[in-house]
Amino acid sequence: MLSELFGLINPKNAGRKPWHMFLIGLIYASAATILVNWFFSRDAVLSGFSGMIVVTFTVMLSYPFMYFLMRKEESDDETADSFKSIWRVHKDAIFAFMWLFFGFVIAFAFWNILLGNPELFNAQIRTYCRINSPGDLEKCVSEYAFAKSSLTGAASSGMRFLIILENNIYVMISSLIFSLIFGVGAIFILAWNASVISTAIGIFTKYQVASIPFGLWRYLIHGIPEILSYFTTGLAGGIIGVGIIRYGISDGRTLKVVKNAIILLFIAIILLVIGAFIEVYVTPKLF
Repeated sequence: MLSELFGLINPKNAGRKPWHMFLIGLIYASAATILVNWFFSRDAVLSGFSGMIVVTFTVMLSYPFMYFLMRKEESDDETADSFKSIWRVHKDAIFAFMWLFFGFVIAFAFWNILLGNPELFNAQIRTYCRINSPGDLEKCVSEYAFAKSSLTGAASSGMRFLIILENNIYVMISSLIFSLIFGVGAIFILAWNASVISTAIGIFTKYQVASIPFGLWRYLIHGIPEILSYFTTGLAGGIIGVGIIRYGISDGRTLKVVKNAIILLFIAIILLVIGAFIEVYVTPKLF
C-alpha cells in the first residue's frame, strides 16, 4: 500500500498513468487552499492577496510533476516528424495536464464553497467580473464576494466574445512565455485558470456544494477546448525551452522541436476560437 502511494506522489512517474494526475491535482490544490485559509485568512495585509497565494502554493507543490513530464516530452518530441506522430507522442502529456486541471478545479470549487471565506478567491472574483460585467466591475465584485447573484448589466454577446477572446489570447501568450522562460512555467497559468473556473462554478451554483457537478458541466462545455489550447501552448513552449537548454539554439534537434511546437501552437489557436464561440453563443442557450 505504501509503495503504491509513493509511486503516485513520486514526480518521476508523472505521465505514466495520466489519470493519476487528477489525484495529484485534487490533493495539492486542497492542501494549498486549506493552508492559505488557515494561515492568512486573519492577516490584515496578506488576506487581500489570498487568491494569488492559493495559486502560488498549488504551483509550488505541483512543479516537480510538471518538470519531469515536460522533460520526458521534449525527449520524445525528437522522434516526431508529422502531424500524426506529434499527436501520438504528446497525447499522454495533454491528457495528464487535463486530469491535473480537473483535480485543481474540483478541489478549488469544493473548498471555496465549504470554507465560505469571501477573501479566499478575491482575485479570481475580480477576473470573473471583468469578463462578465466590465461596465460595473466594483458592484459585481462586491455582490459576488458575498455569494449573491442578482447582478444585471452584463455585456452584449458580441462584446463578450471579443473580451473573452482577448483574455484567452492573453492567457495563451502568457502560457507560452512562461513556458519558454521557466520551462514548466505554464503550470501557473493552468492553476490560475482552474481557480477562476472554480470561482465561476461557485457563483453559478450560488455556493451550493451539491450543485458542483452541474456547475462543472456548465463551464466544461466551453472550458475543455480553451484549456486544451493552454495545455498545448504550454507544452509547445516547454519543449522549446527544454530543447534550447539541452542542445542550444543552432542544433538541428532544437530546430526540429521548434517546428513541431509551431504546429502545436496552430492547433492551440483553433481551439481557442472554438472555445470562445461556444462560451458566448452556445453555453448561454443551454443554461
